[in-house]
Amino acid sequence: MDGEISADDVRLTATGFRSLAAERLDHEPSEAIFDPRTGQAWGRGDWDLNPELLADFAAMPPARPAAVLFGIVKRDELTVLLTQRTHTLSTHAGQIAFPGGKVEPSDGGPVEAALRESVEEIGLDPKFVEPLGFLDGYRTGTGFTVAPVVAMISPGFELKPDPREVDDVFEVPLAFLMNEANHQKHSRDWRGRQRFYYAMPYGDRYIWGATAGMIRNMQQRLFAR
Repeated sequence: MDGEISADDVRLTATGFRSLAAERLDHEPSEAIFDPRTGQAWGRGDWDLNPELLADFAAMPPARPAAVLFGIVKRDELTVLLTQRTHTLSTHAGQIAFPGGKVEPSDGGPVEAALRESVEEIGLDPKFVEPLGFLDGYRTGTGFTVAPVVAMISPGFELKPDPREVDDVFEVPLAFLMNEANHQKHSRDWRGRQRFYYAMPYGDRYIWGATAGMIRNMQQRLFAR
C-alpha cells in the first residue's frame, strides 16, 4: 500500500538510506518562504494543515534562522535520535525535538550550527556524525526558519545532556516514523483557534508539531512510493 514502510524494507538499511539521501535530499538548505503579495507559501511549516495561518505569517517579523540535526543512528535497525526538552525553556518547552537551535553569526552555516547545538545540548561528538543533506526548510509559528540537517550517526558515541535544556535523549525506530500509517492528525486550541498538526505517538512519547512535521517531510521526500 502506498506510504507504508515495512521493517525489512531494503531502504531502511544504512546503505539503502545513504543511497536515497544522495538521490532525494537537497545539497543546500532551502527556505520556507511566505509571499504576502500572493498568499502562497513554499517549503514546509506550521501552516501545512492550517492554511488560514498564512495571514499570520504575513504580519510576523522576518524569521530567525535555525538548524536541527535529524540524526539517523546506524544500528541493526536504524533509529532516529530525539530529545525531550525541559519544561523551563522559553520556546517549545517540554516538547520532543531534534537537537538544534538558532544559527549564530559565528556559525559557518546550518550544518555547523546543528553540530554545535548537538554538542551543547547532548554532548554528541561531531566525529560520529556524517551529514547527508537537507530536508525542506520548515517555518515555525514561533518565528524560526529551520534547516533540517539529515545525518548518519555511527554507534559508539556517549551523550551528556545539558540538564538546563534536555530532560532525556532517546531513539525511535526509523521504520516506525517512516510508516505513514503512524502519522496521525491531531488538533488543539491555539490563540483562540483550532490548530491541526501531525502527531506520531510512540509508547509514552508524544512526537508532534514542528518535529513531526519535519519527520513527515522526510517520509514524503525519501519513502513515499
